[in-house]
Amino acid sequence: MNSQEKSNLLIEINKRLNIVKEQIIELKELCKPIEPDCAIGRVSRMDAINNKSINDIALKKKLIQYEGLKAALDNINNKNFGKCMVCGTEIPMGRILIMPENRKCISCSNR
Repeated sequence: MNSQEKSNLLIEINKRLNIVKEQIIELKELCKPIEPDCAIGRVSRMDAINNKSINDIALKKKLIQYEGLKAALDNINNKNFGKCMVCGTEIPMGRILIMPENRKCISCSNR
């Protein structure tokens, strides 16, 4: 990875960190406990509980993505950055730009 690619990657990771951070804040708001409320009705309450469950899962995924992006940012100067953690092959720059938090090549990710 040359210095220009690294610079572009740093910009992209920081941009994604900010986006994911905002998404986490929004999801945390949506994941607040649903208080019993007689006015919304039984079906509406069941729908709200279902939506909360979906948002809980989305929040967990975003938190994992955020931690992965932070780890990528911390390790970008590591000599093994950009190499698959399973097989050790170089990960194509296109894949790194799309998913900088992923530390596996396509072959190892599909196993």
